[in-house]
Amino acid sequence: MSIEMNRSSGMQDKALFVKDLSASLVVFLVALPLCMGIALASGMPAASGLVTGIIGGLVVGFLAGSPLQVSGPAAGLAVIVFEMVRTHGLTALGPVLILAGAIQLVAGLLKTGRWFRAISPEVIHGMLAGIGVLIVIQQFHVVLDRSPKHGGLANIAAMPEALFGLFPLDGSSEEAAAMIGVITLVVMLLWEKFRPAKLKLVPGALLGIASATAVAQIFHLTVHRVSVPANLGDMIRFPTLAGIQGQSWTEIAGAACAMAFIASAETLLSASAIDQMQNRQKTNYDRELAAQGVGNILCGLVGALPMTGVIVRSSTNVQAGAETRRSTIMHGGWILLSVLAFPFALRMIPTASLAAVLVFVGIRLVKPADVRKLARFGRVPVLIYFASMITIVFTDLLTGVLVGLGLSLMKLLYTITHLEARIVEEEGAMHVHLSGIGTFLGIPKIASVLDQVKPGCVVHLHSHGLRYIDHACIEVIEAWVENREEQGQVVHIEMEKLHLRYRTRVSESVT
Repeated sequence: MSIEMNRSSGMQDKALFVKDLSASLVVFLVALPLCMGIALASGMPAASGLVTGIIGGLVVGFLAGSPLQVSGPAAGLAVIVFEMVRTHGLTALGPVLILAGAIQLVAGLLKTGRWFRAISPEVIHGMLAGIGVLIVIQQFHVVLDRSPKHGGLANIAAMPEALFGLFPLDGSSEEAAAMIGVITLVVMLLWEKFRPAKLKLVPGALLGIASATAVAQIFHLTVHRVSVPANLGDMIRFPTLAGIQGQSWTEIAGAACAMAFIASAETLLSASAIDQMQNRQKTNYDRELAAQGVGNILCGLVGALPMTGVIVRSSTNVQAGAETRRSTIMHGGWILLSVLAFPFALRMIPTASLAAVLVFVGIRLVKPADVRKLARFGRVPVLIYFASMITIVFTDLLTGVLVGLGLSLMKLLYTITHLEARIVEEEGAMHVHLSGIGTFLGIPKIASVLDQVKPGCVVHLHSHGLRYIDHACIEVIEAWVENREEQGQVVHIEMEKLHLRYRTRVSESVT
């Protein structure tokens, strides 16, 4: 019996391993171009994205609290890294990333992971949409083998010149790069629309880049190509304190906090989405946050890009049939193997092709479906969504997120302090209806409505709609009732939650 059970268990383990192995290869094919493309979009060498992908698989995959989630460079951080490198220099990224990772690690150990999920959906969706727009307008220039400008407005303003600069057509290198980008996008779009069901897990980005690279090689096009060092050691840059000497510590700490916050929010929201896609492995949010902190500390130590848990690669991992964390770990191993064994192949890839992939990713981040979902809950969530997105495009990522959070808090404050007071006159009696939240902030509104009650008529004071009322409002109502009753007016208080204490009698009718 025990032999049969062991044999059955062994066969089951083997089947799980085969599923993980297959899924890891699929995720690797999705992750490889994204790692390089996001690095270039961040203003960093393509190799830095590959190193982050390796650490995300081999280290964070082993420690993760979300076993099926894949970690690596994220488009959501490309914008903030690009601006930070532009402002503080490439050498400042390592120390800032180490500090950001330490913040995540401490937050995970203090078991605050679940609180990073307490962010309004409209802020998250608006943030992702803003990032998507920034990536599109930034990578538009890279598709033409041009350098992107600094900031969203500058990139938008330079787009007409870059586009019309292609004409008249004369076979320039910019035209060749544009053709490479178009080929990549066309292949991706066609594959997404017409791919066979049996090949649904084959990534369109890989086919698009392969097609564009083949065209560039066959026709010997003079376009910019990916620069990858010949060996792994040359990809590593150890940070030094010289990178932040002379820098404002306030700005450095602010950049680290922003990076930690955005990376954590994106990671844990992605983990939550993965939990909804399957019931095989559930997330330990605190452990996941701590693991991301360890990963980002290591990335900072070797001069790589920051990482997050990423939904595209993670959902691919789940759809490919991954059963355990082995799939994530092995995908990191495949990236490492490609860097060690095939750097020459990576150096053939045109940067315009990677930029086209990022344009595609950026467009996919702007989801009209998100706006339609938010519209079900009124106009305010939609306004917060667009306010966050537009602020990110016209200023920067951190400002946009803070604006969104600020508006969400204002909405919350309005909700928890909003009081409605109205008068309805029926059959010679006046009905005063109070609903919502009655705090001292509502005293002017209550007093204004009560003052409109005509003397001499019968008054019914309805408070069934009140969810809460504080002593300040109670005292105002109490004083008004006592005053009117002294004048001989009949006041009926119909209540469930409103309790008044009078120095004289109280007339009360419970309905």
